[in-house]
Amino acid sequence: MRFKAWAGPELDACPFFIRRPERLRGEWHGQFRRAGPVWLELGCGKGLFLAGAAPANPQVNFIGIDLKDSVLGPAKRNIEQAFREAGREPDNILLAAMNIERIRDAMGPEDSVRRIYINFCNPWPRPKHHKRRLTHPRQLESYKTILEPGGELLFKTDDDGLFADTLGYLSECGFDVVRKTYDLHAGPEAGGILTEHEILFLRRGVKIKALKAVYRGGKGKT
Repeated sequence: MRFKAWAGPELDACPFFIRRPERLRGEWHGQFRRAGPVWLELGCGKGLFLAGAAPANPQVNFIGIDLKDSVLGPAKRNIEQAFREAGREPDNILLAAMNIERIRDAMGPEDSVRRIYINFCNPWPRPKHHKRRLTHPRQLESYKTILEPGGELLFKTDDDGLFADTLGYLSECGFDVVRKTYDLHAGPEAGGILTEHEILFLRRGVKIKALKAVYRGGKGKT
């Protein structure tokens, strides 16, 4: 992503943006105006998923995490536009700048989430880089510290190798895959909220792989 000089100042002035999320460890639920289940998107990119999901689900509180202002700035604008069109303020959403590999520094067991979304993360295809995947067991163990028992992980990708490996990672880490498809938009689950990557891949005729997994155990390693 190209550097956007406007993004940093605009994000810092945004009431639903968190610059230093580690300061809120144990206190995320209290940042929302209303109590409700929390759905967390890891690697939210330009925010098209959140812009569709948050206004449509006012009973749910959303958190979107990404690392760089160059994507979080457009995400903030997309979310604001979606809420304007819905005729309400963005009162059930937070954006945070965070390295997802260090999520335990910013979120603890008190910050429980009911659902985690991972949409089109970097597949890191070279074996020596697999530990950097957002679905790698090293990361899944971190997510388990905040995912409610019986909580869900929803995953989409265009990458066949990453999808196959992720099925194994989830089984290894105590998740039950309750739904999976190798061509999401050819079956009855087609539709829903599209991300920017999903739109691009569909235009190219790339099949979208997707799954929903349920965590069947207690909390992960601390």
